[in-house]
Amino acid sequence: MAYEVSEKVKKTLDVLTADDKVQKALRFMEEDNEYIIQRQIELTLIPAPTFHEEKKAARMVELFKEYGLEDCHVDEHGNAVGIMRGTGGGKTTLVEGHMDTVFPLETKLEIKRENGWIYCPGIVDDTRGCVSVLSVIRAINEAGIKPKGDIHFVGTVEEEGMGAFGGMDFYVTHHPELQASVSIDGAGFSEITYEATGMQTYEINFYGIGGHAFGSFGEIANPAHAAGRAIAKIADIQVPEYPKTTYAVSGLYAGSYSSIHAIVDKATFTINFRSNGQKEMLELSDKIFKAIQDACDEETARWGKDTITWDFKHFMDVDANTQDPHASIVESSIAVARYLGAEDAKLGHGGCTNCSRALEAHLPAVCLGGGSDWDSKCHSLAEQFCEKDAYKGCQAALLLTLMCAGTEANESVI
Repeated sequence: MAYEVSEKVKKTLDVLTADDKVQKALRFMEEDNEYIIQRQIELTLIPAPTFHEEKKAARMVELFKEYGLEDCHVDEHGNAVGIMRGTGGGKTTLVEGHMDTVFPLETKLEIKRENGWIYCPGIVDDTRGCVSVLSVIRAINEAGIKPKGDIHFVGTVEEEGMGAFGGMDFYVTHHPELQASVSIDGAGFSEITYEATGMQTYEINFYGIGGHAFGSFGEIANPAHAAGRAIAKIADIQVPEYPKTTYAVSGLYAGSYSSIHAIVDKATFTINFRSNGQKEMLELSDKIFKAIQDACDEETARWGKDTITWDFKHFMDVDANTQDPHASIVESSIAVARYLGAEDAKLGHGGCTNCSRALEAHLPAVCLGGGSDWDSKCHSLAEQFCEKDAYKGCQAALLLTLMCAGTEANESVI
C-alpha cells in the first residue's frame, strides 16, 4: 500500500512552498551549489577521525559566525554550535551533521574531481551533511526568511564507531528546549530514517593461571579455549529475521608470537550485536552472556583444577527505537522528497544514525541523506560524491527545517 501523507502536512508544505521567499531560497541553493561544494572540499581536507574533530569544529564555528548565527561556539563535548533565533511561536529545531569520519589521521586526503564526480575519503560521510547544514543557513539568510522557532545548527562529534553517537547524545541531553531534530547523513533525500537500530558492543575478557603449553597441559584450564567455546555457542544462536537482529564477534586477541608456546592467562574477544526491536535486543543479550558463562563453566569442568573467570568492558549501548510512521516529521520528510521529484521516497527500517539519540530523548526526529541512486562507497578509500542535482539534498533539509520551526508563512507541523 502506498504511503499516504495527511492533508495537514500536504497543506503546510503547499503554503510553505507558495511563499516567494521560500522559492527564492530554493533557487539560491541551486545557484550556490559550487560555493557549497567548495566548502565540502575544504572540510573534507581537514582530518577528523572520531575523537579528533577539533580543527573541523573550529572551522565550522568560523563559518557559523560568518553567516550571522548567534552564540557560536564549540561546546564542552566538542560540538560546533550556532543558533538562529526565531521570531517566536515556533518549535525549537536541531539541524545537524556529524563532523567525524572513519579514517585515521594519517590517511592521505587528496581531492580528485572529474566528470561530475569528486573522490576523496570522507567526501560524503558526513562532510556532505555538514555542508548541507551550511547551505540551509545561507539560503534562509539570502531569502530573508524569518523562522518562528529557534534553530540550532550543529556539527556533531563522535558519531562513528566507538564514538557511539556521543556528540549527539550530549547535545540532546543538555538542550531540553529542543522540540524536533533533523539529522543529515549523506547526500540523498529519498529514503528517510525514522527509527533506531539497537546496538551493544562489548569487550569480553577470560582469565586463567597461564603456563607452558606442554608442561602445564592438563594442569590448568585455557582462557583461549574458553573464548573459543563461547564464540562457538554464540555462533549457534538463532535470531529472528524480523525485526532484523544480528551479532558478530569482531575481534579475537590472546597471547603473542613471543609466547607462542604458552597457555595464555588472558583471552579477549569483542562483540557487536544489534536489533531493530528492543525486546529482541535484550533477549539476544541474555543468550550471549549465558553462552559466555556456560563456556567458562565447561572449560573449568574439562580440567577440574582451576577456574576460568570472565569480565567485560561495555563500549556502546543504543536503544532500539521507533516512532509513529505517520508522525508529522516523518510524513513531512516524505512530502518534501516527493515535492523535489523523488516519487519513490520511502521509509527505511531501523538505522544507525544520530537520529537514534534524538529518539532516545523522545524528540520527533528523522535523518535525511539516504536514497541516492549511486553508490557513495562510504567508509572506503574510494569514497565518491556525485555532483548531479546534489543541491536537492540541501533543499530537502531546508524545507523540512522550516516545516518544523515554522515561518511567517506557515505554522510548525510538529
